Formats: sequence, C-alpha cells, structure tokens
Amino acid sequence: MSGLTWAVTDSWTMTRRGLAHWARQPVQAVVQLVFPVLLLLMFGYFLGGGMAVPGGGDYKEYLVPGVFALTMAFGLESTMIAVTQDLGKGVLDRFRSMPMAPSAVLVGRSALDMLQSALSLLVMIGVGLAMGWRWHGTAADALAAVGLLLLLRFAMLWIGIHLGLLAGRPELVQAVQILVWPVGFLSNAFVSAASMPGWLGAIAEWNPMSATASAVRELFANPRWSGDSWAAAHAGLLAVVWPLVLLAVFFPAAVRRYRGLGR
Repeated sequence: MSGLTWAVTDSWTMTRRGLAHWARQPVQAVVQLVFPVLLLLMFGYFLGGGMAVPGGGDYKEYLVPGVFALTMAFGLESTMIAVTQDLGKGVLDRFRSMPMAPSAVLVGRSALDMLQSALSLLVMIGVGLAMGWRWHGTAADALAAVGLLLLLRFAMLWIGIHLGLLAGRPELVQAVQILVWPVGFLSNAFVSAASMPGWLGAIAEWNPMSATASAVRELFANPRWSGDSWAAAHAGLLAVVWPLVLLAVFFPAAVRRYRGLGR
C-alpha cells in the first residue's frame, strides 16, 4: 500500500477501536451525550426565568448557542481522559511497537472525538428546538454556525491530546478540570461581557468561546449582546482565527510529545 492508504487504513482501524469501546461500554457514551443536555436544561429552566436580554428577545435563544460553544470546549476533558487511560495502561506503547502508521493513533483519536462531538451537537440541537430555541437565518448560515462549533472542538481536542500525553495519568485530569470550568464560564455563554467588571469583561470578550458563541448567535440570527470592543465587533473573524492559532500551537506539540514517548 502507499503511505497515504496505509495511514488512512490504520487510522480507521483506531477509530473502529473507539467505536467498539462505545458498543461495549454504552453507559460512558450515553453520559457524555447526556451531560451537555443537563447543562442546557439546568441553565435554561432553573436560571433562565430571571434573565432578560437587553433590547428584547428570548433568553433561551441567547443561551442555547452559548452552551453549544461551551460544550465544544469542555470536550477536551473527555479527550484527555481517554489519552491518559491508554497511556497509563501501556496501550500507546504497544501501538507504537506495532507495524502501523505513526499518525494512526492520534488521527484515529481525533476522528472518534469529532464523531462524538457531532452526535452531541445534533442531540443538543434537538433539545434546544424542544425548549423553544429557533434559528432564523438561512440553512447555509446554520451550517456555517455548526462548522464554527466543530472547528472550535477540533482545536480543543488537540489541546486535550497534548495535555493527556503531558499528564500521563488520569488523576492529573482533575487539575485541568479545575482550570477548564472557570475559563469556560468566563465567557459570554450565559451573560454579556458588558455586564461584568471592566477588566473581567475584557478577558471574557477575548475568550475563544465568546468569539464562537457570538459568531454562532449572529449566524443563527439569535439575540446577542454586542460590545464596543474590537473583539466584540469582529467575533466572526476571531471564531476562525482563535481555533487556527490553537491548532498551530498544540497540533505540532502533541505530535512531538507522542513521538518522544519512551525516550
């Protein structure tokens, strides 16, 4: 086989390995799908009744795209856990000793996580529609919004792969979770950055999740609190630039780390 065919075949084999784990451990797969739904329902019904969007509009239509973006970012935790488990059990060392394409393990991992993220996003869209959320733009705009969300997830999963290879043990994922949640909530996913103290709002406006959430709201034609900063005015541009920057940093870092295992 040619080098490309070899890499694609081995990558698909690694993706099938993950799918087999889903079939044998369905509870874990279901939990990963249900948790974002619970997050959406909790904020939509428990807290949404007391929220108002300046200028009018349904708060659920503001909230749902923000939770979409938040879920894509939080996905790095599941990626990191999977990588540390394989690393801790010696699975990655065994794969590296086999006659397989060197890129297959990481490519297979990323393909599996993107598939899971697409399914999670599809489920959340269905739940959002059941809650009363609607998009008011064109079908092309809606597809572009989904593309931006998956682009953010693709960037975040490579952060998860790199951190998983760096941590080495599942126990260290908790340290990352302590940081991921505050960073995720320090965005405009739930409230406008303009409602925060000045310095905190400035950080929130430049948060990659805020850029994606704002751009997705605009594409869905949902209510959005706009600010006067450059970041708020160019959210669509930042929603593309931020993931590309993260990929440029963490993709080669993950590859180098993987190649250096065992040295």
